Amino acid sequence: MPLRLIPTFRDALAAADRPFAGMWVCSGSPLVAEICAGGGLDWLLVDMEHSPNGLESVLAQLQAVAAYPVTPVVRVPTGDVVTIKQVLDLGAQNLLVPMVSSADEAAAVVEAVRYPPRGRRGVGSALARSARWSRVDGYLEHADEHVSLLVQVETVEGVAAAGAIAAVDGVDGVFVGPSDLAASMGLLGRQDHPDVVAAVHRTFAAVRAAGKHVGVNAFDDTLARSYVEAGASFVLVGADVVLLARGSEELAARFVPPTAPRPPS
Repeated sequence: MPLRLIPTFRDALAAADRPFAGMWVCSGSPLVAEICAGGGLDWLLVDMEHSPNGLESVLAQLQAVAAYPVTPVVRVPTGDVVTIKQVLDLGAQNLLVPMVSSADEAAAVVEAVRYPPRGRRGVGSALARSARWSRVDGYLEHADEHVSLLVQVETVEGVAAAGAIAAVDGVDGVFVGPSDLAASMGLLGRQDHPDVVAAVHRTFAAVRAAGKHVGVNAFDDTLARSYVEAGASFVLVGADVVLLARGSEELAARFVPPTAPRPPS
């Protein structure tokens, strides 16, 4: 039975009349991913770089959120061609690749998501969820239509090359990571430093000049809104684990006296 895959993040952004708001899903839990998927946000980032997510848990989370009107994006831990192949075969249609600091690195990532002769992606769609086990008509011929690629700029070198990175054919958007960018600038932990914010703005301008979508991570509401005003078309404004951490702390502050003895660890 022929099937059609859902639109990619690239398609959703192109059709949007406002910036998209999303959140990180870092817990590794399909249940938590499903709860977040029903929250009303536009997109979710399932993270494999800094979270306890492997192939099996990512697959389960993609399946859990598939019933909801939200677009999942998977951040792979590296631009490695084998890792990208495996995540695409799981059925991830939208990838974010971290630590891309040059046009050459961006081009290599594009090759990893494309089949030969245009790229280096291994062919296994008959065995994989990506093509729904050969139930998606013409998947191999039209695979590029089913995959959206974002690359992450988060170094001083990446900011300087942002325009060239965005101009690479096959790069659908650039996501700015202020945390690593701040560290790269010698300002570890100071994502709101004026120099970091200015570097983010320069990246926005270069990416938009190349005609591509640009996004950013910003947990601070004021900063997130200022980035939207500066031209971000997609933002991450929270994370499942952060919400749980702060929420549990708030409960403890309300109900547990500061001097109460703690259970032994």
